[in-house]
Amino acid sequence: MHLLTFQHLLWSAAFSLPGVVAIIEQHVFEAPAPQTHGILRRFVPDDSTSLIEVLRIAQAEELDIWQIGKDSVDIYSPPFSPSLPRALLSTQHSINNISVPELRPRLRHPNWDLSSLENTSFHAEFHRQTEVDAFMTDLARLHPDSVSILQLGHSGEEREMLGMKISTPNKTAKLGFIVLGPQHAREWVATSTALYLAHALLANASEPHSLAYLLDVYDFHIIPSPNPDGYEYTWEADRFWYKNRQIVGPGAKCIGIDMNRNWGDHWKPHAKYPLLWEGDDFKKKKKKKTEPADPCSHWYPGHRAFEAPEVNNLANYITKVNGVGKGAGKGGIAAFLDLRSYGQMLAAPYSYKCDKIPKDAEDQMEALLGAAQAGKSAYGTQFTTGTLCELLYRAPGNIIDYVYKAASIKYTYAAFLRDTGTYGFAIPPAWIRPVGEETGVMIEYLARFIARQRGIPL
Repeated sequence: MHLLTFQHLLWSAAFSLPGVVAIIEQHVFEAPAPQTHGILRRFVPDDSTSLIEVLRIAQAEELDIWQIGKDSVDIYSPPFSPSLPRALLSTQHSINNISVPELRPRLRHPNWDLSSLENTSFHAEFHRQTEVDAFMTDLARLHPDSVSILQLGHSGEEREMLGMKISTPNKTAKLGFIVLGPQHAREWVATSTALYLAHALLANASEPHSLAYLLDVYDFHIIPSPNPDGYEYTWEADRFWYKNRQIVGPGAKCIGIDMNRNWGDHWKPHAKYPLLWEGDDFKKKKKKKTEPADPCSHWYPGHRAFEAPEVNNLANYITKVNGVGKGAGKGGIAAFLDLRSYGQMLAAPYSYKCDKIPKDAEDQMEALLGAAQAGKSAYGTQFTTGTLCELLYRAPGNIIDYVYKAASIKYTYAAFLRDTGTYGFAIPPAWIRPVGEETGVMIEYLARFIARQRGIPL
C-alpha cells in the first residue's frame, strides 16, 4: 500500500471515535524545498469597459483569476504555462514572481509543544489536513476542560470535518462567536490564522497575544478547514485549487463547487466571471438571460443551494448552535467571522446586491471600522472596509448573506487577510504569526464592542 494512503487510513481511524487522540508518525515537508515560479500579473485597465474586456479574454482563455477589484484584475500564470494573449499583455500591468514549493514528504514526529503559544514551532509553517486535525486533538488533550472536538459530518471524499468549541465553565449563558476558515482551498493563511486564534484563546493569560480572557464572556466555535478535500488537494496536486472536490456535471466530467456561492440566500444557478454576471456593471442596459454555469467553470455554484456536503454540514451546525432566527439569545451566536485571503478587507453583508443595506448597517460598520483600526495598530496593516458587494462584486449565494439573514447574526463579517497582491495566495510562512496576531486584535475589538453593546463587562 502506498505510504500516503496508509497514513490517511491511520488518521481516519484515529478521528472516527470521539475524544481519541492520535500521536503517530506523519508526513511533513522539508524546508527549503525546490521551487518553481509562476507569475502574478495585476492588470489596471483605463476604464470599466477595458476591465470587462480583460475579464472576457481571461474567461475565453480559462485563465486563473486570483482577484477582481474595482479597477484591477489579478491573473496568475503557473510555471511553464503558454504566453498570455497579446491583447491582454498590451493592457497596463505589473508583474510579481510567485514561488511555488515542490512538496516533498518525509517522515518525522511532530515536536510542536503546544503548551505555549509564544514558544511553539507549530505556527512557523503551513500544515496539511492531517496536521490540522492533529493540532485540534492535541489542544483537546492539553485542555480537556476547555476544548470539545466538533464532528461536523463528512466531505464529498468522506473526510471527517472537524472543528473546536472552546469554552470555560461559567454559570451564566455566554455569547457565541464562530470563526470559519477558508471555503476556498488555496487560501492557506486563513486556515493557519484560525489555528493561531484557537491557540491564543487557550494560551496562559500571562503570555503575549493571549486571548484567554474573552472566554469569560464567549464560547468560540472554530472550524479551521471547512473544505478538507480541496485543502488537501492543494498539497497533493494543485497548490492553487479553488473549489471543493465534488464530482459534478453531466456524465460527471467536472470537479468542484465554489462553496461560497452554494449557500441558500439568493442562490443563482449562473456564475460567470463576476463583472459579466447578469450585466451587473451596466445597470442601464437591459439584463440578458443567462444560461446555468458550466460545471467546469471556476465559480460553479452547483445546480442547487447546499449541494456541496461541506456547505450543508456547516449550515446544519450553525442552525444547531444558534437556532433558526435565534441570533444571540441564550446559547446563540453573537458574531460570525469568515476568514479569507487575500486583499486586506473587512466586509459586511450584503454580497448579492450592492444597493441593499442591512437594517443593522450603522452598528455593523461602527464595529467594522473599529476592528480595522485595531488591526492596523498591531503591524500597521491597512484594511479597507465596506459591504462585500461594494468591495468586490455582486455574488449571490454567499455565506455572510446567509448567516446574517437566515441565522439572524447581526455582526456577520468576512475578513480578507494579507496581502494586497505581492504574494497573493502564496503568502510566506514567516507571515503566519503576524497575520494571526493582527487578526486576534481585530477579534478582540469585535468581542469587546459586542459585549459593551449588551452591557456585559469584558
